[in-house]
Amino acid sequence: MAAEHLDPSELGTRKYWDDAYVTELSNFENNPSDEGTIWFSDSGAEEKILEYLTEELCLDTTSTSFLDLGTGNGHLLFMLREDGEFNGRMIGVDYSLPSVQLARTIAAQKGHGGGVGQEEDGAGKTGDKEDREGGEEEEDEEGEDAEPITFETWDIIHEQPGEWADKDGGFDVVLDKGTFDAISLSEEVDGSGKRIFEGYKGKVERLVKPGGILFITSCNWTEPELCRWFEGGELEFDGKVNYPSFTFGGHKGQTISSICFRRKKTSS
Repeated sequence: MAAEHLDPSELGTRKYWDDAYVTELSNFENNPSDEGTIWFSDSGAEEKILEYLTEELCLDTTSTSFLDLGTGNGHLLFMLREDGEFNGRMIGVDYSLPSVQLARTIAAQKGHGGGVGQEEDGAGKTGDKEDREGGEEEEDEEGEDAEPITFETWDIIHEQPGEWADKDGGFDVVLDKGTFDAISLSEEVDGSGKRIFEGYKGKVERLVKPGGILFITSCNWTEPELCRWFEGGELEFDGKVNYPSFTFGGHKGQTISSICFRRKKTSS
């Protein structure tokens, strides 16, 4: 296992993200054109991820399923649906309830099924989905062949996956755009005294369907560091996104890294 650790910061706390998304939800309610921060937009990360999925991996747009870890405002899933025309199952999860509320609100405005999988009370507990008005479910503007995009509150480190994760033995594509970065900045340790991010790989790889991919984008970890954290066991390096590079002090690098790992079809 790699020995690298990042110094803890407030970006590794739930309070930071709850506060941030409370503000973004309020901003959106006052101005629906303000959907909040799109992480790594200055590097064109989402566009490059889409290009890799469609041109390098040639994924089936009708059936490929996606799980977005640390979904934030859900923008990556919306982009894959709208620009990539991926119509399969899409679920975004985040441990911040205000994040999920924001993503669901945006999804409803965009006509992507209202973004609701299981209803939550104020404490974040889930229950069966109920009809909102007159005993009828809300209609959405999704195409007839597209599955709705849903969002769930879930803490990958401390909670077991909900019913949403039980279908089809995992997801074809699991996305992480900055989530490993944030967890790596948490000072929290597990029962054995290890930083909680060290257990992230074991929790995320079982969400990937055998033969499926884990796609991680990071600004805190380099490509070699990400490979040391994730490659091995069930996951194999499958490829990467090429971003503009720079040279400093005789070393070549890039500001962010997007690495694709594939889960083996059979256990080793």
